[in-house]
This record gives sequence, structure tokens and C-alpha cells, in this order.
Amino acid sequence: MLQLVIPAFNEEARLPRTLRELTRYATANRAVLGGIEVVVVDNASTDATSRVARDADCPALPVRVVHCADPGKGAAVRAGMAVTTADVVGFMDADGATRLDALDEGWRRILLGADIAIGSRAVPGSDTAVRHSRLRERGARAYRSCTARLVPGIVDTQCGFKLLRGDLARDVFSVLRTPGFSFDVELLARARRLGAVIDEFPVVWADVPGSTFDPVRHGAGSFVDLGRIAWQMRAARPATATVQVIAPRAVPSAVPPAAAGAEF
Repeated sequence: MLQLVIPAFNEEARLPRTLRELTRYATANRAVLGGIEVVVVDNASTDATSRVARDADCPALPVRVVHCADPGKGAAVRAGMAVTTADVVGFMDADGATRLDALDEGWRRILLGADIAIGSRAVPGSDTAVRHSRLRERGARAYRSCTARLVPGIVDTQCGFKLLRGDLARDVFSVLRTPGFSFDVELLARARRLGAVIDEFPVVWADVPGSTFDPVRHGAGSFVDLGRIAWQMRAARPATATVQVIAPRAVPSAVPPAAAGAEF
């Protein structure tokens, strides 16, 4: 069983298509994954996000709706992770920008020993179709130069597609402090501090119109959050291993066949 958290703020227009595609994927891959359950976190939406999520609930793809009043993508994903119980969990964006065969590759890499498998739009083999403004592109380059100091070696921290071993995810998310779009960086920095193996793999990603990320309104705050994360990591005492990494045998043993973002 794989549990996927989908944070959603005013996503009544984009979420239904993503859930339909997930339903088809779950049906086709049940023998490998043992089923997929989705946790949609309604992040104080003012539209029909919760209703369209509940309407998608079906035996092939159970959908649970969780409400999070605290603003921010990080706060929403944290609320969703808090209700998971599976050995392997993950999160993805409501717009379905990452092609779902990334689940195959992420699952395979978890089975082969990674504690976190993160989709990347920037490593060799990735395929991206992006329609970003020049301002957003400049901001993204500056942001990546900052994240490189916090999590060296990880090229794309912000792709909204990540799979994690369940115990590790719940432990790290329980102490996560970043409510906004930079939460991925804190997640990866804290996990690496615990000795987690992080595996970055290429994905097929297409920009989907309707993103709630505003480079002007959210961009400055994201850089401020990076400063806070850097301070937290310096101030924290050396980690003691409190996370029990799930042994490979605790995860379904079948290896799937090889694979066929809103922010920054």
C-alpha cells in the first residue's frame, strides 16, 4: 500500500483530472503497489476542493479528505503525513504536473534502499515543458544556488513529487517548522542529518496553468524561509538516530517495471 498526500488550495478545477489519472494508474498497478490511498489536504480552500476530492473516492482509489487551517503548502503536507500509516508514503501536487510513471521509479528506488526518492526536473534524463516568466526563472536560479548550500548534491529540491519510507516521513514531518513552499528543503536537510539516503531521479514534468505560487508574493518569503532553515540546522545539536529505517523486507517485495511543482 502506498499513501499519497496531495495538498490542495482552491484546486476544484485541477484536482479532478489528477485524481482520475491516479485512479487509472492505481487500477493498472494494483498487483505491484498493493493499492494506492490518497489523502487530500484541503488547505482552507474557498471553493469546492473538498467536494471534488470526496466525489473521487472509489474502491480503486480511496480518497480521504483532511482539513488544514494553517496556511502554506508545508503545513498542508505535514497535516496529511500525520494521518498516514503506510510503510511507503509520498506527496505530489494537485495539478498532476509530474507524469505518474514516476511512481514506478520512485517505488523501485525505495525498494532498492533509498529512504527518500525525489523526482527531479534538472538531472539528466528529465523532460520538462515549462512556461515560466523571465522573473520566475531568475528567481529559481537564485533559489537553487541557496539550496545547494543547505542540501549539497540535490539539484531540484522543489519538484512536488517525493516518496519516503513511512516511519522516516512521519518522524521528520512531526518536527518540520516551515509552513510555506520551502518546506521541501527543511525536510531534506533534516532527513540527511539523520543519515537518510536520498535518491534523485528524472521525471517528465509539464507546467500546468493555474498555479497558486506567485513569484512576487511568495518568492521573498521563500528566501526568508531558507535563512530560517539554515539557522535551525546550525542551532540544532548533532542528531541522534531516533528514526528506525524500515528494512527492505517490510516493504512489498515486488519491483515494478522500469518507468515506460508548482513552485520555482
